[in-house]
Amino acid sequence: MLAGASAGPAAPADPSAFLATYCYECHGEDKQKGDRRFDRLSFPPADGHALIAIQDIIDQLTLGEMPPKKAKKHPDDAERTAAIEAFTSIARKARETMESTGGETVLRRLNRREYLNTVSDLLAIDLTAFDPTTKFPADREAEHMDNIGDALVTSGYLLDQYLEAADALVEKSLGSTEPPEPRTWTFKGDFYQGQELDYSHKRVYKYRYLCVYEVPNTTKHEGGYAAIEKFRDGVPADGFYEIKVLAHALNRDHPYDPEIFKLDPDEPFRLGIVPGDQAAGLLHHPQPIEPQLAEVTVPDGEPQWLTMTVWLNKGQTPRFIFPNGMMNCRSAFGAVARRYESHWPKSDPYKGGIVEARRIVLQHGKMPHIRIHEVRIDGPRVPWPPAAQQRFFGAEGFRPEQSRAILERFADRAYRRPATTAEVDRLMAVVEARKAKGHAPRQAVLDAMKTILCSPAFLYLAEPAGGKGGQGDGAGALLGPHDLASRLSYFLWATMPDDELRGLADRGEITQPAVLAGQLERLLDDPRSDEFIAGFLDSWLNLRALGDMPPDRDTFGIYYAKNLQNAMKRETSLFTRHLLDTNGPITDFLDAGYTFVNKPLARHYGLDAEFETGKAHEFRRVEITDRRRGGLLGMGGVLTVTANGIETSPVTRGVWILENILGTPPAPPPDDVPPIDPDIRGATTIRDQLKKHRDSPACYDCHRKIDPPGFALEGFDPIGAWRTHYPMGRRQGPRIDTSGELGNGRRFRDVVEFKELLADRKDFFARMLAERLLTYATGRRVEPLDRPDVDRIVRELADADHGMRTLLEKVVTSPVFRSR
Repeated sequence: MLAGASAGPAAPADPSAFLATYCYECHGEDKQKGDRRFDRLSFPPADGHALIAIQDIIDQLTLGEMPPKKAKKHPDDAERTAAIEAFTSIARKARETMESTGGETVLRRLNRREYLNTVSDLLAIDLTAFDPTTKFPADREAEHMDNIGDALVTSGYLLDQYLEAADALVEKSLGSTEPPEPRTWTFKGDFYQGQELDYSHKRVYKYRYLCVYEVPNTTKHEGGYAAIEKFRDGVPADGFYEIKVLAHALNRDHPYDPEIFKLDPDEPFRLGIVPGDQAAGLLHHPQPIEPQLAEVTVPDGEPQWLTMTVWLNKGQTPRFIFPNGMMNCRSAFGAVARRYESHWPKSDPYKGGIVEARRIVLQHGKMPHIRIHEVRIDGPRVPWPPAAQQRFFGAEGFRPEQSRAILERFADRAYRRPATTAEVDRLMAVVEARKAKGHAPRQAVLDAMKTILCSPAFLYLAEPAGGKGGQGDGAGALLGPHDLASRLSYFLWATMPDDELRGLADRGEITQPAVLAGQLERLLDDPRSDEFIAGFLDSWLNLRALGDMPPDRDTFGIYYAKNLQNAMKRETSLFTRHLLDTNGPITDFLDAGYTFVNKPLARHYGLDAEFETGKAHEFRRVEITDRRRGGLLGMGGVLTVTANGIETSPVTRGVWILENILGTPPAPPPDDVPPIDPDIRGATTIRDQLKKHRDSPACYDCHRKIDPPGFALEGFDPIGAWRTHYPMGRRQGPRIDTSGELGNGRRFRDVVEFKELLADRKDFFARMLAERLLTYATGRRVEPLDRPDVDRIVRELADADHGMRTLLEKVVTSPVFRSR
């Protein structure tokens, strides 16, 4: 028998009798725990809201979490099973009498990342270090999804920004009429550092060298960026530039306490390049747009020439960084100067102060750093004419008599469907109006192209009922071929269909199930499907929020010194990529005997994994023997995003598990429930504080579900490192108890046993994941009437060993995906 079950009457023929016997106590006229009231339910249900309530009843009975242990009466196993079957039959018949399909996709605009990817592909622009959307308002999210149609509002301000972005993009891609002239710049000596290091570099080096000391993401920003002061105006034109540096690594082997620098003594130093723009701020400080463009290993010993080729936009200058440098060179200068005073000449003792500390350590010590002696920059190197001009203007370049054909080609691609004659007529009217005001024919056509980038046909995934070639009207109408091609492309690539997919749409073949499934395979095998992995994980797991509550630098300095935030996201992405490539079981998300880490992340996790010298930054698969780590619940990204940067909360992590693993989110807390105030003295544990909450009748019902999953993860600190005791200042605090009891009475001692219990609920996990994928793919929430399609996916997935790639196939070929 189920835990807590007692003998009871036979299963009632009337579901209302079952609810009255076992549920009205907490969800009736007098009490509505969890904002749920069942005494008003009618059978059959009257609307979708009632259907949601019935499905909630089915789920809670299936989980064995209702009625709760404290309830006066409990059904026995037979009665519970009969009730589940009865409610399931009622729900199924209700759906059959309601609309034949689920929710309807609303008019949805491109979100920011889709917009960037689309204009990059349309105009053949490298947007790695150029972002025309910096002034766009943030996309509004719904349940962490950034592509839900009814949440993506459009304001007058956003329309103004679309105009500015269109102007910049079209001019950047199609505005040039002559190829840029290549040049060579050489810099040797007169290397001015940032203001903090300028004095010591002048005294010690006479500005002969350009040096990098620390990782870029420090607080003081003293030695994380090395820019060429005499090249602060940047390159004269967009293009690829070959950058050669004469450099070497100094003092990788030093006589000081390694804890001062926190460097890996086995790893050679690495030199990277990020773009800089003096208009964006100081070049030796972080800037809003600074992707790492290239990286090389720097040898010890004599200086050697190292070559990197990077794309730079007009006005950008290369800045050198030290990705595996020390954590904080300011504190390191001070520590070395103070602790090793006996190393300094008696004629030049350390007299105190950070300015003198820098000078004396550089002059007489062995400070680890990368030293650059000379820099040569050659470029730009660009094909001419650029790809976008060849595509739209043709091999002969712009010709006024081809204006209509140019605009038709551009609109045809931008709209992701054939442009109509009326649409092209309106564009030509823009051309004529601009020419009438004195603009040259070429500029007039460019201005018409800008209007295309601001049109609803470009900015929105309209998916009209049926569409061209579609079937039927309204909700449930099958998507037309072009809308279906766009839905597939934006689902997996977050951008417009490529030539092959577009051709299948033009010929109407993409609506054939076998063709659609084949394109799914092709798109997944393409590296551009990394966009799906990144976008979906950001939405499902809320990894987009990593960094919103940054870990405390004093307590968790290693998080910044080893760039663990990016490493954690990379781990989850590679894990998901592995499941897609191998069609691995989605149950590996719940628990797995492997993961993907680089050396810093492996050390953070305490994994005994070997890495080749010089490859500590590279990720590889490692086997896990400590089963606390297997699956999502042992990954640093999940554990960090569910903490606040200072401490952990079983409530936050418990809610996250209910929402993102089981798909059974708890009701919001009542307005009159006070928050839990953490005891910062560490005198009591969070478990003790939560017990007081559970003792409150208003809190018990939800916290008995929320708290136990959260307790299972309390052994992980705010950045996912394992711990056995709570911190209490510099002392060891109370021992952590990771045990718990689920609502159905099943107990666990630790996270390992908890994951075993989760594995028993894999159908709930599969349903949650299928619903999240459908939501992400269609840009709308999954509705109660979609449940039969979701259940069908879950059943067929179980028959196919729960393969991740199979799940995506089931999603893409489902009626929900193929319908409006």
